[in-house]
Amino acid sequence: MKKNILLSILSGLLLWIAWPPTPYSTFLLFIGFVPMLVAMENIIQSTVTKKGKKIFGVTFLGFLVWNVLSTYWVYNALKTIVGEFTAIPITLIPYALAPLLMATCCWLYYRLRLVTKPGTALAGLVCFWMGYEYLSQTWDLAFPWMTLGNGFAVSHQWVQWYEYTGVYGGTIWIWIVNILGFLIYNGLKTKQNKSLRLRLIIAFVLILVLPLSFSLFRYYTYKEAVNPSNIVVAQPNIDPYEKEGSMPAVQQLNILTHLSDSLGQRNTEFFIWPETAISDQNAVNEDQVRSNPYFLQAQRFLNKYKNGNVITGAETIKIYNSQKTSTATPADAQGNQYYDLFNAAINIENSAEVQFYHKSKLVPAAEKMPFGNALSFMKPLFESLGGAAGRYGSQEEPGVFYSQSGIGAAPAICYESIYGEWIGQAVHKGAQFIAIITNDGWWGNTSGKDQHMDYAKLRAIETRRWVCRSANTGISAFINQRGDVVQHTGWWARTAIKQDINLNSDLTFYVIHGDYLPRTGSLLAISGILWIMVAKVRSRRSVKSGVASQKS
Repeated sequence: MKKNILLSILSGLLLWIAWPPTPYSTFLLFIGFVPMLVAMENIIQSTVTKKGKKIFGVTFLGFLVWNVLSTYWVYNALKTIVGEFTAIPITLIPYALAPLLMATCCWLYYRLRLVTKPGTALAGLVCFWMGYEYLSQTWDLAFPWMTLGNGFAVSHQWVQWYEYTGVYGGTIWIWIVNILGFLIYNGLKTKQNKSLRLRLIIAFVLILVLPLSFSLFRYYTYKEAVNPSNIVVAQPNIDPYEKEGSMPAVQQLNILTHLSDSLGQRNTEFFIWPETAISDQNAVNEDQVRSNPYFLQAQRFLNKYKNGNVITGAETIKIYNSQKTSTATPADAQGNQYYDLFNAAINIENSAEVQFYHKSKLVPAAEKMPFGNALSFMKPLFESLGGAAGRYGSQEEPGVFYSQSGIGAAPAICYESIYGEWIGQAVHKGAQFIAIITNDGWWGNTSGKDQHMDYAKLRAIETRRWVCRSANTGISAFINQRGDVVQHTGWWARTAIKQDINLNSDLTFYVIHGDYLPRTGSLLAISGILWIMVAKVRSRRSVKSGVASQKS
């Protein structure tokens, strides 16, 4: 058993070393699961009892190593709010949840292995994993940060075909190569038929090389259509805790307008400012925005830029006479008024026209209460830990900001930028480039900020759109349609960058069809679970029938 535990931990370490932002190690994703698959096979072939529980426990440990080492920055973000010791038990929740689901996939693989052939069970393992990844981006505890296909964010040249599959194509690729590697190793160990072994080796090489070759060919031959637009991205570098407290909003806007002016030119069409760039103790009332002093300050800045637009983050509020939304909060004891707070993006231009987008993919616990009313009793706890659970409203569909000249921009606020299909829907609605606004200062100088930036490269490939990324404390960047970082800022630097990007109106296969792969995988996973359940019922009936016949 000790050997199997070590094999599982080895898998966790290999996957961590391969994970962004570590350079030059992405290839380890293709063998990272092999030790764990060997450990599971050892348990299956052994004479121990309760094999399913042992497989679950062993694999959970390996996945925990991978997840904790890759997302340690979650603790770093929390300890500043609640203290170093209090943050430890709290962070165990996000650290353990994904490994629990991943280990469940391996347990289901074992159960399926009992009722079908090993090859079919391995195919089922891939489907179970796809189902887990789809769940991790759709349920109330969504955290698709560790989706396997994200692992290629550093080596984006390898996955140019994400424009057809999204990141889930990468998930399937990694699993198939790992399974073939495991079968080859297992065949050597069991003195497998040489002909079968040769076929497996050929399949391993082809499935590894062909997608890689196609991607590199696509990368080096891809040409952007020339359709330039001048964009300026500002990085104000304001401490997020000062932003929320001691630094006046007027001063923050002075910094942003100064940075933008330093690079703005007469034909600049968009100035992009980060998440909650307009931040004050009082949220911006959307119905009275045209008289808001911060809005007027931004408009005065735009006077010299005829076609200019400012895309900025802000905390906004809408007030209702009735409870119009499920997130609306009573404004008074009598219930005469209700309000919604939003983590919003605003498009400001040289006219009375104002466009709003409300962040929709809210961070569980920090920005929304998971599972709504069922866990509403925990709302005071989350709020005491510095979160705003249940406080923010959202909108149901992605938004597109349009400039006066007709250019469409897809606003994505922070965490939303890791949702490929969500961004793709905005592109499908007319966005010609992607504007990511984020803070990222909460995490400190950890790999979290680097992973977040690297993942944006995958959105560029999936949609074939430029990404213009404004991060309060860094890393801000311009990313072209191949996923190359053309320009980027340093961490914790007050600066601005500008770029002539190429707008694109063509739609990729992925933008049109979305997450068809995980949906299909999830349906197959459900079929596999039903198969396991039916086989178990039949087995019980068979046992009862045998006992009855013996008695007769």
